[in-house]
Amino acid sequence: MKKIIVPVDFSDHSTYALKTAALFAEKNDAIIYALHMLDMQEMSLSESEVYLHEKTAFFLKLAEKRIQDFLIKDFLKKVKVVPIIKHYKVFKEVDAVADEMNADLIVMGSHGASGFKEFFVGSNTQKVIRHSTVPVLVIKNEMTNIDFTDIVVATDFSDESIPTFQKLLKTLEPMNARKHIVYVNAPFDAFKTTPEMDALADNFLMKLEGNIDRKINVHFVCARTIMQGILDFSNSVGADLIAVITHGRKGLAHFIEGSVAEDVTNHATLPIISFKI
Repeated sequence: MKKIIVPVDFSDHSTYALKTAALFAEKNDAIIYALHMLDMQEMSLSESEVYLHEKTAFFLKLAEKRIQDFLIKDFLKKVKVVPIIKHYKVFKEVDAVADEMNADLIVMGSHGASGFKEFFVGSNTQKVIRHSTVPVLVIKNEMTNIDFTDIVVATDFSDESIPTFQKLLKTLEPMNARKHIVYVNAPFDAFKTTPEMDALADNFLMKLEGNIDRKINVHFVCARTIMQGILDFSNSVGADLIAVITHGRKGLAHFIEGSVAEDVTNHATLPIISFKI
């Protein structure tokens, strides 16, 4: 892990994300790229090209000064931080920056969203999770260490998730934490019997690693929803990190089917790391 992207909006939550990124950077000798998305959407199309250019330059200079001041923090003194300012606010572009920088991780702070805001608008964090091909670590509160001991890894044991699951295991391996693999059996989501779940897990693990040795860490949980099952199980094992895989659904498919990864990210108080198929 050598390059970490941290979207910054100057809030407390982006400070939490920066502090967490600093812990990873110090441990892995990584560089932090502090990315600020400058919102220029309010500019009128009727304004002259010269005036728009001057206005853009003014706000760009203002943002540069603000991010320089924001990055003056004691916890950043031991790591290298590179500020980046982009004058757009399309959050799928965070992934474009991460791809351009060949980043290993995106760290974001989030307070979640609920009710109508969650249903119709969605948080900026959700949008990044939906589009990012780079793992996204979402921080809800200030973290003082990254010594994770118990990680819950949620899975649906699908064949299409195997390459992503392998990437997930490789990313989490240096953390040396216990990994609790959980499959949630929900009543309205192709409910399965115990033999069916066993067969599904065996098939998945054989394709994943050529053996079922890891099944000792597999847990089957029954819950009313997949999200609630993941959260309840995480609480029961005292997890300090939840790892989820997302299909990155967009448009109508996302509206109808929703996203378990985004739901868990919205409602969990624990840090969440997501990996997109």
